[in-house]
Amino acid sequence: MASQKKGSCLIVDLGGSIAIQSAKRRKVVEQTPFSDVTFADNPEQRCPSLLLLDVSGSMAGEPITELQAGLEGYCDELAADPLARKRVEIGIVTFGGPPRVVQPFSTADAVSVPQLQARGDTPMGQAVNMGLSLLDERKKEYKQHGIPYYRPWVFLITDGAPTDDSTPAWQEAVARLRTGQEERAFLFFAVGVERANMDVLKQLSVSRDPLKLKGLRFRDLFSWLSNSQQAVSRSISGETVPLEDPTGPTGWGEVNV
Repeated sequence: MASQKKGSCLIVDLGGSIAIQSAKRRKVVEQTPFSDVTFADNPEQRCPSLLLLDVSGSMAGEPITELQAGLEGYCDELAADPLARKRVEIGIVTFGGPPRVVQPFSTADAVSVPQLQARGDTPMGQAVNMGLSLLDERKKEYKQHGIPYYRPWVFLITDGAPTDDSTPAWQEAVARLRTGQEERAFLFFAVGVERANMDVLKQLSVSRDPLKLKGLRFRDLFSWLSNSQQAVSRSISGETVPLEDPTGPTGWGEVNV
């Protein structure tokens, strides 16, 4: 148990909860973990949306600018929808150098959109594993608190190829994504940008062909994602929700054949 003095109070880490002991009153006040408060205030069914975003050095310039604009629009649109902002939870993992969780799962109205910076290489396998572990933990929290949830969405965007494809992390990522799709544990979408290696993305996506972004239409991509998840959030669990075809004449994506 770690402790430290701060003013007249002693802050004590009790492993999962925090107690504040006044030096004078010796009164202990336990604080409820944040996730408990969140689920108590908002017991709505959740739709977790995991974004795996490539921010490697090759995304510098207009690509990262457009990705940032698309991401901000996505969060704004979900937050403006009265039901989606309570049900869609966004988690973001970036990979440009070591992968990082830049946004833990939070409802759309509580998301702090990260400022994306292009740098480093493309450890895609590590990022996939980190993101899927984050998703697994969130699903455990839903179950512990009796929160129902829709099938999660996992959305991978990259403009390149993995730089960790010769490591065990890559093989683990491929296996976890394939198993998850086969067991219908989540919906998986892989999107390639500009010079992305689409053959590599085909290794990851077994439920549908990976999509190639037309130009830098990130805003259209994220608007489609927002509209789709708003529709899901209004549905009854298990119901089939038709999604607009992103490869249609006005769509943002295309399939390499």
